[in-house]
Amino acid sequence: MHDGIETKDKASQALTYPFERGPAVGGEAVDIAAGVKWMRMPLGGPLGFINVWAIAEPGGWAVVDTGVSNPQTMDAWRAAFAGPLKRLPVTRVFVTHMHPDHIGMAGWLTRKFGVRLWVTRQEYMMCRSLSADTLREPPQDAIQFYRHAGWDEEAIESYRARFGAFGKAIHPLPDSFHRLRDGEEVRIGDHVWRVVMGSGHSPEHACLHCHDLQVFITGDQVLPRISSNVSVFPTEPDGDPLSEWLTSLAGIKSRVGDEVLVLPAHNDPFFGLHARLDQLIEGHETGLARLRELIAEPKRAIDVFGALFRRPIVPEILGMATGESLAHLNCLVARGRAVREPDAEGVDWYRAA
Repeated sequence: MHDGIETKDKASQALTYPFERGPAVGGEAVDIAAGVKWMRMPLGGPLGFINVWAIAEPGGWAVVDTGVSNPQTMDAWRAAFAGPLKRLPVTRVFVTHMHPDHIGMAGWLTRKFGVRLWVTRQEYMMCRSLSADTLREPPQDAIQFYRHAGWDEEAIESYRARFGAFGKAIHPLPDSFHRLRDGEEVRIGDHVWRVVMGSGHSPEHACLHCHDLQVFITGDQVLPRISSNVSVFPTEPDGDPLSEWLTSLAGIKSRVGDEVLVLPAHNDPFFGLHARLDQLIEGHETGLARLRELIAEPKRAIDVFGALFRRPIVPEILGMATGESLAHLNCLVARGRAVREPDAEGVDWYRAA
């Protein structure tokens, strides 16, 4: 459910990166704008870190996103409080969406400082639902979902062994939250920030736009060097998250000016929002066109990775790759450009309509 499978979109030359170096992971901060600090929390894997943001408020800091729940992130937050955050408390915790690298430490921070979690309703409820799977056996619906996609028994057994890991990366969520709504304006410190909702990567992803400071916190909705994972999951096998994502990217372009400094969750802050939005949309439309050519002869979801991803799909990312392939296939089905047909064993085959 994280980002990180690089799709076959092109790197845009229109993007510029104003900072020569970012903060060291854990304990350093870079001033982005008046009262806004950029920090990095550690992550395993190729991404290495997640960007988090601190916004000055009277007597403390509102933080946006929190890092995954583990001892390394906890130590990094403690170093930040002892250093650039000047031993001032957290006043509020904002979370863009429910993936563990964003919401993982929200429960720890809200309890430590006795403050409220600010998040959209669907993200909070979905996070609670997925966290409840910890230590549970995978449901039969999920096993069938991946069998329909073409997984063999070895892949299914690996999935059984890993199932429920989502909740292990999240400190227990607070039992209440303050709901963020699309389009509402929230005063954080000296400035007003507008909530700009996205969808597709997660159900109700909240970006934060400050017109006065000309900065735009995008979480995973807009990333400069990788394309966010947009997947179909066993809970909604017929979903069309890619159409939702493409629509929300176009909506962001119409609502947020191109002059903003984009503050993404991964990689570095950049200028060139509209160019990147265009590129992300074009890249996925190109992928859909490649995919439709490929399924001139029927293919399973696991047969189409080469049309969408730059690198080989190893077992550790098979689930993400399958989910993203299904998102593209379901999008073609929804557009009337492909049909899905199960075989005698129940495996789904897709062909161009």
